[in-house]
Amino acid sequence: MIAILDYGAGNLRSVELGFARVGVPAVVVTKPEQLREANALVLPGVGAFADAMNALRSGTLLPEMLREVENGKPLLGICLGMQALFDSSEEGVGVEGLGLIGGKVKRLPSETPLGRQKVPHMGWNTLTPRGDSPMFDGLPTDPYVYFVHSFACFPDDPADVLASAEYGVEFAAAVCRGNVMGMQFHPEKSGEVGKRLLQNFAKWAEGGAF
Repeated sequence: MIAILDYGAGNLRSVELGFARVGVPAVVVTKPEQLREANALVLPGVGAFADAMNALRSGTLLPEMLREVENGKPLLGICLGMQALFDSSEEGVGVEGLGLIGGKVKRLPSETPLGRQKVPHMGWNTLTPRGDSPMFDGLPTDPYVYFVHSFACFPDDPADVLASAEYGVEFAAAVCRGNVMGMQFHPEKSGEVGKRLLQNFAKWAEGGAF
C-alpha cells in the first residue's frame, strides 16, 4: 500500500485516482501510524511553498514521514511536493524546505534570449532522462509529461537529476537521492507515460532496487 499524505496542501484525489488507474493500492492518510503500515509514501502539493511547508510542519505527519524515510522507505514528491524536498525556495524566502535533496527552487524566467515566455509553465513538455534509471523502463524516447509550475528545482549535485526539461532554462524535472524521489510534473495527468511512471514507482516500493 502507498500512503498519500494529506497535510492540507495536496491534489490528493487526482493522485489517488492515478494509482488506481494502474491497479496500485494507494490511500490518502491523515494519521502518523498509517505511514508505518505503507510500503512507500507520496508527498503531493499544490499552491505556494511557504504555505505548504507551514502546513506540513504544523501537522502531525512530518516527524513520522522523516523517520520512515530515514529507515529507507521510498518517498515520492510530486510538483510542489518535489520542491519541498529541497533546502529553500525563492517563493518563500526565509522558509526552510525539508533538505532531503540539496539545492534551491527558483522562479522560472519570464525573459529569455528568445523573448518573453508565459509563467507559469503550463502544458506538455519533453523529458530528457539522465542515465538508465529503472524509473523510465517502458517509456518511449523523449516522453511527454504535463507540467503546471512557476518555480523549478536546481539540485546542487547533478547526479541527483533523473531527468531534465527546458522552459527558458534547463531544470530538474525528476530527481532521486537514495530512497527520495521527486517529479516536478504531474504523472497522474500525463497519460500513458504517467501511468507507466506510477507503475515503476510502485515496483520500486515493492523492493525493486534503483
